[in-house]
Amino acid sequence: MLETSARLLALLGLLQSSAGWTGIDLATRLDVSERTVRNDMTKLRELGYPVESVRGPGGRYRLGAGGNLPPLLLDDEEAVAVAVGLRAATGIAGVAETSARALAKLDQVLPDHLRRKLAAVVDAMEAGPVNTDSNVPDPDVDAGTLQALATAIRDGQGVRADYRDEPIEVEPYRLISWQRRWYLVARDPRADAWLSLRVDWLRLKVPGGRPFRPSDPGFDLTEFVVREVARTGWAVHARLVIAAPADEVIARINPAVGTVEPIAPDRSVLVTGGDSLEVVAVWIGMLGLDFTVESPAELRDHLEILAKRYASAITPPE
Repeated sequence: MLETSARLLALLGLLQSSAGWTGIDLATRLDVSERTVRNDMTKLRELGYPVESVRGPGGRYRLGAGGNLPPLLLDDEEAVAVAVGLRAATGIAGVAETSARALAKLDQVLPDHLRRKLAAVVDAMEAGPVNTDSNVPDPDVDAGTLQALATAIRDGQGVRADYRDEPIEVEPYRLISWQRRWYLVARDPRADAWLSLRVDWLRLKVPGGRPFRPSDPGFDLTEFVVREVARTGWAVHARLVIAAPADEVIARINPAVGTVEPIAPDRSVLVTGGDSLEVVAVWIGMLGLDFTVESPAELRDHLEILAKRYASAITPPE
């Protein structure tokens, strides 16, 4: 049987893991009598924990809202899961610094054996490559903006903002983090249109918009963001004619890279983009197919520079 202090922590952990426990269930889990469970509940109340009980045949114990719970009560698997989530979030613009601080705090409150496991997980993880380059730093996203948008989504409250210096009023539905960017999926009620908005391009206004009743969009919001980013969300947009059937191009690209349309049995159009000309040039070079640039003209100029650079690189020295 656990000592009193350890048993109280175990009891709190059980109360946090379920909406309610019977006295018999708790006694069985802790290997004590029901009387001991009742006494432990009294001790928890004396310590300020809001333990509620419902008497009668179906009586149960549960933790009430607003209680000051211990710093953290996690089992091994839960601690690893939280560490993985926080470690992944350190690569997301807008919450990277906050996630790193939370990860450091998690390390401080865990027991030694879990701290060692957490350290092993964190040390073994590494952010994979994403569609970015050294010429374009990750955008800064204000944590307060994320919080305000999340609150508006929860409360069904419209949002007023300047988006790339244009005033908008939308109904917010979901925040999505993708490719080191934060996007807001929202509905424009006046145009009855769905939008994918980069959060770092939003400047919220106070007061917000009108309240609204959320409805079912009828489509996957994350897939919508991926499609819209490929179509409109890049700083540089490119339209290319590919000397290959559309099916072959689609098989070679990630759906996030762009959209493909057939224009002939052996030709197709790829609409793609990136945060810089350099990134777009790398992507289309990796496609492994012949292509012609329709737009923008700046991309053609950049490729001409690269062509001369590559040609000089393979010219044998005299």
